[in-house]
Amino acid sequence: MSEVLRRETVGGLLLLAAAGAALVWANSPWAAAYRAVSEFTFGPESLHLRLSVSSWAADGLLAIFFFVVGVELKREFVAGDLRDPARAALPIAAAIGGMAVPAAIFVGVNLVAGDSENLGGWAVPIATDIAFALAVLAVVSTHLPTALRTFLLTLAVVDDLLAITVIAVFYTDHLAVGPLALALLPAGLFALAVQRGSTRWWILLPLAAATWALVHASGIHATVAGVVLGFTVPVLGRHALAEHFEHLLRPISAGVAVPVFAFFAAGVTVGGWSGLGDALGNAVTIGVLAGLVLGKPIGVLSTTFLLAKFTRAQLDDDLGWRDVLGVALLAGIGFTVSLLIGELAFGYGTVTGADAKIGVLVGSVVAGMLAAAVLVSRNAVYRRIHQRETVDDDGDGVPDVYEP
Repeated sequence: MSEVLRRETVGGLLLLAAAGAALVWANSPWAAAYRAVSEFTFGPESLHLRLSVSSWAADGLLAIFFFVVGVELKREFVAGDLRDPARAALPIAAAIGGMAVPAAIFVGVNLVAGDSENLGGWAVPIATDIAFALAVLAVVSTHLPTALRTFLLTLAVVDDLLAITVIAVFYTDHLAVGPLALALLPAGLFALAVQRGSTRWWILLPLAAATWALVHASGIHATVAGVVLGFTVPVLGRHALAEHFEHLLRPISAGVAVPVFAFFAAGVTVGGWSGLGDALGNAVTIGVLAGLVLGKPIGVLSTTFLLAKFTRAQLDDDLGWRDVLGVALLAGIGFTVSLLIGELAFGYGTVTGADAKIGVLVGSVVAGMLAAAVLVSRNAVYRRIHQRETVDDDGDGVPDVYEP
């Protein structure tokens, strides 16, 4: 079962299924039961951890997802594509452009509409959902170049790093220095243990939980603790544990943490087609939707093109600009992190927060469908090229395309 959950397509399907189930339940005659479950609180009050079920999913379970992201980021910086500045330049720039343009579009839409009170949601359309985007690519990709996945992965990893920074810096309402300073102790002990090659869960799990609880008490979003702990895991050397932890936790992240979060984050009550129409007319929804569907591809494409044209950075030889368009559209799948930022910006259960969620859900689906259409057509082109390169009508073992 764990091997199945490590497949990108399975994680993406579970994410979609959880979000779909939440939408159906939240718009059914039993919608009150969905809200009651989401808002049910439990946990120790003395530790400031009496949270609702939806908050436990966003603050607690999602920390597992961000730990895996942290490990993946560390591996990319130490041993992956981000280690080589020349190779990483284009996707890094694409990630930055793909965040700046959607944010500008969201701000522009809301300023034009006269809704300046909504500007706190500027970061909602900046994120790319790695799991969802890679799942779409895995479904449509049979002959697409490997460089395409590498470009998307690098872009999404940098995107996640910047989104995490945005969450920590711009969505921290208050900062309690005491708990944050205390968090350094269990985090440091966790780092020391993994650097020495320890995999003992009875040591690491309590240290990770203590770090998470103290970061949560400090006012910084607790998922940041997951990223920090992920960065402490060694990638190279005798005690390299990055692959071990990723192999161990990815099924939990993809099969439990992200789907459960999506289930409690995506359950917005639309109110039928008329309610959906009203929501799609609101500035927040339009800003988020336009940011994901238009802003992301415009930002990714324009930044990549300008950097390739005016600097020494070059697109991989195996890629064409239509391939980059497909990746740019995939980057518009915000979902997990966008839903999280929407809750941080507007609060859980608010009308504006619901509008932001609708924008994220509709925008992510539209971006995914457009990306799939582009990539399917590109996949067909690469399939025909592959077939020509393998045809050997004369049976001499040499493909005809290479013969005079």
